[in-house]
Amino acid sequence: LDSSATLSPNSSMTTKELQEYWRNEKRQCKQIKLLFEIPSTRIVEHHLSKYVMYKIIILQTGSFDSNKSVIERRYSDFEKLHRNLLEEFSEELEDVTFPKKTLTGNFTEEIINERKLAFKDYLRLLYSMKYIRRSKKFIDFLTRPELQEAYGCLRGGQYTKALEILVEVIGLQERLMRGNPVAIVPTLCAIVVCHKDLENPASAFEYGEKALARLCVHTSHRYYMPLLETMITLAYELGKDFLSLQEKLEEWKTKKDPIRVFTLKELAVREYV
Repeated sequence: LDSSATLSPNSSMTTKELQEYWRNEKRQCKQIKLLFEIPSTRIVEHHLSKYVMYKIIILQTGSFDSNKSVIERRYSDFEKLHRNLLEEFSEELEDVTFPKKTLTGNFTEEIINERKLAFKDYLRLLYSMKYIRRSKKFIDFLTRPELQEAYGCLRGGQYTKALEILVEVIGLQERLMRGNPVAIVPTLCAIVVCHKDLENPASAFEYGEKALARLCVHTSHRYYMPLLETMITLAYELGKDFLSLQEKLEEWKTKKDPIRVFTLKELAVREYV
């Protein structure tokens, strides 16, 4: 099974959780290589501002089209990324050139094409540096705008739109954060919340299992107990065995002091506020 595969339909995952966890640990040794392409741009005119949006396609080497992600960023987004990275990785970026602003001609075909190539090389160079490609600043550049939009939709009750964006983002997060599987738990749980509110309990349970597998040795994680409670509700609704999940919940409660714990939905709506 890969990290995006459907887990066992059974709720009792003691053995399977550990198997999945160690599979993920072993995968850390195999770096997934990503390619960055910038095939096109579009000029946006908004009120008094005008800027170029660069379409970035992120491909996994040796994969089919189903393993690609598409995002859009403008020059100022790249500029902010570079400025943020310089604060932490000034030595690593010493020989990396960043496309400079020009006083005129920013919207000419020549300048736009030059920047397309420059930004493609820039992303390739950043990704080739282990500490940069694993850094929060680099990952945020590639995922945060979409996540902010998705969570905004979730808070507004637009679950279908939120789900559409989250499912796109999760694939990219899985590839970018292969060495840190717990980091994608909030996104997985947001998908659970969307499916649950859209009355898709089977899909909600499927993504809940994926999230729970990543928390099997991280039971102190803030999402662990709310996720367990949600999974128990879903398992009961689907006619699955929920007793093992109930046992885990009771075991967790005996080890922890009774504190105010948010529901899974309450946690989700607080992300990216």
